[in-house]
Amino acid sequence: MTSAASDNPRNRADALPKSWNPSEVEAEMYERWVAAGYFGADTASAKPGYSIVLPPPNVTGSLHMGHALDHTLMDTLSRRKRMQGYEVLWLPGMDHAGIATQTIVEKQLAVDGKTKEDFGRELFIDKVWDWKRESGGSIQWQMRALGDGVDWSRDRFTMDDGLSRAVQTIFKRLYDAGLIYRAERLVNWSPELRTAISDIEVKFEDVEGELVSLRYGSLDDDEPHVIVATTRVETMLGDTAVAVHPEDPRYKDLIGTTLEHPITGRQIPIIADDYVDPEFGTGAVKITPAHDPNDFEMGLRHNLPMPNIMDERGRITGTGTEFDGLDRFEARVKVRERLASEGRIAAEKRPYLHSVGHSERSGEAIEPRLSMQWWVKVESLAKAAGDAVRNGDTVIHPTSQEPRWFEWVDNMHDWCISRQLWWGHRIPIWYGPEGEVVCVGPDETAPEGWVQDPDVLDTWFSSGLWPFSTMGWPDSTEELQKFYPTSVLVTGYDILFFWVARMMMFGTFVSDDHVLTAGKGGAKQVPFKDVFLHGLIRDQYGKKMSKSRGNGIDPLDWINAYGADALRFTLARGAQPGGDLSVGESHALASRSFVTKLFNATKFALMNGAKPGVLPDRTELTDADRWIVDRLEQVRAEVDSAFDAYEFGKACEALYHFAWDELCDWYLELSKVQFAGDGARAESTSIVLGNVLDSVLRLLHPVIPFVTEALWRALTGGESVVIATWPAATGVAADAAAAQRVSDGQRLITEIRRFRSDQGLADKQKVAAKLIGLDAAGLTELHDSVANLARLTEPGADFAATASVEVRLSGATVTVELDTSGAVDLDAERRRLEKDLAAAEKELATTAAKLGNEAFLAKAPDQVVDKIKGRRDVAETEVARIGARLAELGGK
Repeated sequence: MTSAASDNPRNRADALPKSWNPSEVEAEMYERWVAAGYFGADTASAKPGYSIVLPPPNVTGSLHMGHALDHTLMDTLSRRKRMQGYEVLWLPGMDHAGIATQTIVEKQLAVDGKTKEDFGRELFIDKVWDWKRESGGSIQWQMRALGDGVDWSRDRFTMDDGLSRAVQTIFKRLYDAGLIYRAERLVNWSPELRTAISDIEVKFEDVEGELVSLRYGSLDDDEPHVIVATTRVETMLGDTAVAVHPEDPRYKDLIGTTLEHPITGRQIPIIADDYVDPEFGTGAVKITPAHDPNDFEMGLRHNLPMPNIMDERGRITGTGTEFDGLDRFEARVKVRERLASEGRIAAEKRPYLHSVGHSERSGEAIEPRLSMQWWVKVESLAKAAGDAVRNGDTVIHPTSQEPRWFEWVDNMHDWCISRQLWWGHRIPIWYGPEGEVVCVGPDETAPEGWVQDPDVLDTWFSSGLWPFSTMGWPDSTEELQKFYPTSVLVTGYDILFFWVARMMMFGTFVSDDHVLTAGKGGAKQVPFKDVFLHGLIRDQYGKKMSKSRGNGIDPLDWINAYGADALRFTLARGAQPGGDLSVGESHALASRSFVTKLFNATKFALMNGAKPGVLPDRTELTDADRWIVDRLEQVRAEVDSAFDAYEFGKACEALYHFAWDELCDWYLELSKVQFAGDGARAESTSIVLGNVLDSVLRLLHPVIPFVTEALWRALTGGESVVIATWPAATGVAADAAAAQRVSDGQRLITEIRRFRSDQGLADKQKVAAKLIGLDAAGLTELHDSVANLARLTEPGADFAATASVEVRLSGATVTVELDTSGAVDLDAERRRLEKDLAAAEKELATTAAKLGNEAFLAKAPDQVVDKIKGRRDVAETEVARIGARLAELGGK
């Protein structure tokens, strides 16, 4: 039961701190939410389900700005839906991050001079699990600092037993369907990590290398020969052809002939292929099928040999030359030197800037390398993923990203899923003593004495199952029945192809699984109904954040400095579908100021008795009351529409400007006069202000949850805004006439303030004035408010107007006569005006000089000239205005 004392708004205002200090309250507040079970999802609830799965951050990672943006937007959606009456599941988890995690543990072993081979596979994996338990997952407490309302009881890890079971199940189903196969293909190879890596782990950088033109065939220009250029001269040891365009007249006689390889002695055929650009370089290219993606495809077309000339560490091997055993970069120098000594270097360009793929994990240049790997045949899977979007089963926001989606899924290459690591889901293929092969499912046992494939699966394979594996698939669970398919996937457009596509492929592949369709009419299920793609975070200058640039921002630094709410509002305010957002310190400061403004405004309202309640009849409300209530309803509708369309920035802008510009800057000021009125008027104002603040705090809560929780509880005495209801439509038509009168009042006050400033009156200086024409303008009710906000007092018997201003309003013109005698320090005013006049005259002289310079005008663009003319016109107006005012004061 609430006591009378605690029900008093003024007492609740006293219970709030003097100022908002996030670091003192946020951690405790978050833990209270978790302890109360607000974020837990009840599968037995009768409420409609709404679900989001957290894109699993790497277990090795920490919260960066990209994570903070992702999490802020997902939390905003989750909190709003919870308030709208949905049973919400926001499911957290982490990815085992095969390469990154194994690399960390291997580096720890290296400190003691050990390698993973010293321990063996099983003991090494035990050590990785130990590291995960002790040091992994620091991102979880960072998520708490950000305010993530996830259901921690359902926290998942991609190497959990349940998820491992899902991985084995999907692998076997794909294998049995003929969609997983083993083949020798070209992959991105990391010699340092000694494994294939995915495309997303390859970052291209411009590096200074060399372009070497080498000569095949005779050294005599009159004899058959070709010149080819390469940035990796060592790969010529694996050349198996030279290709030219079939219509290139320079080489028509050579097509079909062979030339001797200058080092290995092999005969190299001259082949014709339309891929070759006859206009580029010499029009001839060397073909190394085992070490270049384009050459590999050409090798397949022409049935060329594909000798692999590098081992797993990037050392030359199998060439039968003196270069065997050399590192690839050592070999590059030695091969070039030998070719030069034989007169086969036709030209060298050094340095030569070109793009080279580097491993994101190790930083080394990756090596395209022919390797025996496991692959997923993606054609049918990619088509199903594309059709899901074409058919509208899954909707991509913004739709402008759809062409990129179709371009990717319609032209997808088979996916290399094997990695030469120990940490990860081991490929469930077993080999028998006679070369037999069997795929072993989760409920099956391999024949005794058989050996399991040593490779593990690409991390994206297990994370591709994330939407349904985290809910218990392949078992039938209450979570799947209640929350699958998930409602929305929130992620950056930069991983649209790598992660989103894989989830769509796997999700559509199992879409008719009885576990997923049970109780849903047997309809096929996609993994998510909506995909919201946000942009990348850039610094305040629009540059992409990166370690190399040193322009990254640690979100925890901003949380510590400004609070989680300020960080979240900064990110959400800049988030639009598909668009990048720039953030800097100034944005965080502005967001903190907004939070402070909201805190101070609510505390002021409470101290003046504001309290939510049943609104009086509209006929009993003032114009200002009806205006703010109607504007709130318009903003509520705008915010709902924006959130439904994933236009977070638009929703935040609407709330920011309403709360700051209209509620705080105008209605709170107008309410001061109304609070000073009779008891009924003050009571009515307290309810209007209380109701408006109640709704504003609820509308803002999904984005800035901490400060709104403190303020809403103080304002309403309720348990928590987390479980409060979302503001609903009022169904009341707006009073356009009242809104116009308030708008006229605002214009009148603004013009009086501007006129006062021009007259040199101090902001707080009260001046006697007459307001003539208020009745005709319909602003009689606002008389006291205009006088209070414009710092005007009633004229006395000795009133004598020394200045006046006319303000044209929608209904009439109001004349304001002021008696400024004794209110202005004339000497100080003259000095200020003379200083302003000097600046205006200088600007006028500068612009006039430029516009009088014929040479300048002949070169300057029209827009520059127009801008200078505009500055001149403004300066002329200022000189005239200030001069006139000085004349009034008896100055020069």
